[in-house]
Amino acid sequence: MIPGAACELTILMPCLDEAETIGLCIAKAHRFLEHSGIHGEIVVADNGSQDGSPAIARRLGARVVDIAERGYGAALIGGIAAARGTYVIMGDSDDSYDFAALGPFIAKLRAGYALVMGNRFKGGIAKGAMPALHRYLGNPVLSAVGRIFFHTPCRDFHCGLRGFRRDAIFDLDLQGQGMEFASEMVVKATLAGLLIAEVPTTLSPDGRGRKPHLRSWRDGWRHLRFLLLFSPRWLFVYPGLALLVTGLAGMGWLLPGPRQIGGVGFDIHTLFYASLATVVGSQSLLFGVFAKIYAAREGFVPQNPYLGAGLARFSLEAGVICGALLMLAGVGLALYALGSWDEGHFGPLSATTAMRLVIPSGTMILLGSQLVCGSFIVGVLDIRAARKRETVPSRPARARAA
Repeated sequence: MIPGAACELTILMPCLDEAETIGLCIAKAHRFLEHSGIHGEIVVADNGSQDGSPAIARRLGARVVDIAERGYGAALIGGIAAARGTYVIMGDSDDSYDFAALGPFIAKLRAGYALVMGNRFKGGIAKGAMPALHRYLGNPVLSAVGRIFFHTPCRDFHCGLRGFRRDAIFDLDLQGQGMEFASEMVVKATLAGLLIAEVPTTLSPDGRGRKPHLRSWRDGWRHLRFLLLFSPRWLFVYPGLALLVTGLAGMGWLLPGPRQIGGVGFDIHTLFYASLATVVGSQSLLFGVFAKIYAAREGFVPQNPYLGAGLARFSLEAGVICGALLMLAGVGLALYALGSWDEGHFGPLSATTAMRLVIPSGTMILLGSQLVCGSFIVGVLDIRAARKRETVPSRPARARAA
């Protein structure tokens, strides 16, 4: 890097015991900076190496940043915070990516894209560079889930070579400490509306003589868990809606009497499970609403205009009244069932007849109580939002304070 010149690019490498390959990666990065004429720096975010990797990096002219908190994401978050470049290109320091071939990333970044992802499936995966489990199951499935959940254009969510405008990514407040950091960056960039592009990237075999830090099932689950937690619709709303509709349809079909399809009979036992699906589905929908409100108001996901419009017309009192009416209807049906028992002088009951009254009665009482409690929870969340609105000064007030 030329003294006094503005730093355009930081080439960032997370490192944990990479003595075998860190020198090769730094040499390639130096070659790219020299040939491209870019004013840049090489930063190694060391995560507690014990094999002399930091000393090698310093000897070869890289700036080493010590990151105490362990984890792939923790190392990169610390490295991004320490970067001086307008742009950052990050890549694993195991010599699986070619740091001498970063031109396409720079071209896209200079064209205005905030995040430029490498795509190994387009660029080519050398023999032995990626386990079959990752190549044909893990990466394609998780990338497809990410595209479905968040409508992101990325087709290789987990490529370790990617470039971005430092300020744009820094503002996303990335938190993932482990491998899920890779998904978090793509998801939050997509939700924030940042311009994202992909460039073909070649993946070569890992140059180290030991097992990689990645653990297939553990880290795969961490990626999937993150995707689910950031999408209340797919975690709660869609499954809940499916259960609720199926349960209500089943109850409506079986309430008049037993049914038969072919040689299979359906009676009160199926009615009970239809009721169960209705209750679980409604509860899942409520959880989806809570999660969406909380996530939007904490800035994790953007506001949903439809949910916002619905909540604007919603009042705690209306929810409580609707829930109370449902509960009263359930109690009324229970009293009707009790009256039928009285007519039989409280003797033995026909299970089939009685349960056709008791099951919908219990279902309405449960749904009503859920709605009442859910209304109060939404009210609690709104109190927090109202406090935030009161404490955040208006723009003119901010200007005066400044």
